[in-house]
Amino acid sequence: MSSILQEKRNNLFVISGPSGSGKNTVYEGVRARIPEIAQTISATTRAKRDGEIDGVDYYFMSVEEFRRRIDNGEFIEYVNYGHNYYGTLKSEIARLTELGRIIVLIIEVNGALRFKELFPEAQTIFIIPPSAEELRRRIVGRGQNTDAETETRLNIAVKEMANKDKYDHCVINDDLDQCIDEVYNIIKGDDQE
Repeated sequence: MSSILQEKRNNLFVISGPSGSGKNTVYEGVRARIPEIAQTISATTRAKRDGEIDGVDYYFMSVEEFRRRIDNGEFIEYVNYGHNYYGTLKSEIARLTELGRIIVLIIEVNGALRFKELFPEAQTIFIIPPSAEELRRRIVGRGQNTDAETETRLNIAVKEMANKDKYDHCVINDDLDQCIDEVYNIIKGDDQE
């Protein structure tokens, strides 16, 4: 039996959605079903959270190093989000391509749209929370943000949601298993529109 990777020509996917939409949880559910899938590791200037590992969760770097890498043209896309830089290094795409993986970027909206301009063959997937109230509950429930940070994330979420129609696919994350199934089918190539 051939692998999904051998059957597919397009191996670039972007998953976006507002903070609290569940995009990372959905990705993990899909990854459990597709062995050839790999998420790019983003670079960031934000502080490490408990349990995070440099080079596994993110490439953590100073603002100065991040800006130097921007000047050197090392990023495919980057953004300043919530007072921190986030970006995808060109070397990450090269590393995963060399390994022959299905590549998934989990990035914010502006980065996703820039990536799509550079790689029009990439399939973009927007994960939508079921409601604004549920989104607020999820963000607050994490307990990782101050009230001001929560409000910032919610304001950013409203702006991000306004771009959902620019994506190839929109999937509502109301039922996690169903959402994982839908994203799995998109990546596997069973999503016929």
